[in-house]
Amino acid sequence: MLRPVICLLIILLFSKQGTAQFTDSITNKIDSSYSNYRAYLSTKKTHPNIQLVEFSKDPSVRQQKNIVYSRIGKRKLLIDVFSAVKQHKSTIPIIMIHGGGWRSGNRAQHFALLQRLAGLGYTCFAPEYRLSTEALFPAAVYDVKAAIRWVRANAKKYNVDTGKITIMGFSAGGELAALMATTGNMPLFEGCGGNAKFSSKVNALIDIDGTLSFVHPESAEGNDEKRLSASTMWFGYSKKQHLPLLTIASPLTHANEHTPPTLFINSAVDRMHAGRSDFISILNSHGIYTEVKTFEGSPHSFCLFEPWFEPTVAVIHGFLNKLVPGG
Repeated sequence: MLRPVICLLIILLFSKQGTAQFTDSITNKIDSSYSNYRAYLSTKKTHPNIQLVEFSKDPSVRQQKNIVYSRIGKRKLLIDVFSAVKQHKSTIPIIMIHGGGWRSGNRAQHFALLQRLAGLGYTCFAPEYRLSTEALFPAAVYDVKAAIRWVRANAKKYNVDTGKITIMGFSAGGELAALMATTGNMPLFEGCGGNAKFSSKVNALIDIDGTLSFVHPESAEGNDEKRLSASTMWFGYSKKQHLPLLTIASPLTHANEHTPPTLFINSAVDRMHAGRSDFISILNSHGIYTEVKTFEGSPHSFCLFEPWFEPTVAVIHGFLNKLVPGG
């Protein structure tokens, strides 16, 4: 009983007295505004030679579908697992968080990437999480934390090394991944999902064009001049209404000596790099390894397309080959 009470108090802490939270974004309907194919059609206008990398079954990789990793009341949160059919030794687990402005997208977004990585010997996990059409911040944070704990709790079943848990995300998923990496085991962000006795700590971060700060001077998040921004719909508050909330939700705020080795894979879109130099400086001051790969001339959704898909795989593989086991 104590844990749900603590969760309720934390949720109340995230709200702002005297300012009504914007909840119109909760429609309980799927927002399909961002999909791989739509991103392809949009990006092809400026990059006509791109090729969308589509998911097709690889017989050397096993996909386990629709596994329940957490329950929120009657709501089941699902995860898919990709692993090599001939896996005989403990592997590095990669948890991939999809993008879509915390509002759109789904866990199938990066199936092609995860299958490719599984073929290289990693065990990859693709969890869904509650989007802003269903629940506002911090629901998505709690869900991804629960997914990490679930992977740790099921490490023996999937034969993964809990000292090398890697969190990876694209766009909004990159922000969530970075927040996971900088807030390991912080009660404020744990939520009330399953496997509470297990740690949510991760041992490596791969941020693919995900924002590091909602409040950094270089960040364009929370710009509501033309229409409500994705972050405003996620938080239920604009930056002006609740700056402290957006600050505490920013991974850069929490970067410290406990942040794991980090790889940034970025497009040429400058605003997606906001706070990166500051983040790296903090990690460098603590002797923590960082690596940056920026694909010059690339669009935001570069990792979904060739000619950047295979180079992205190579950068991820190279980084993880350097990974030192954590605690």
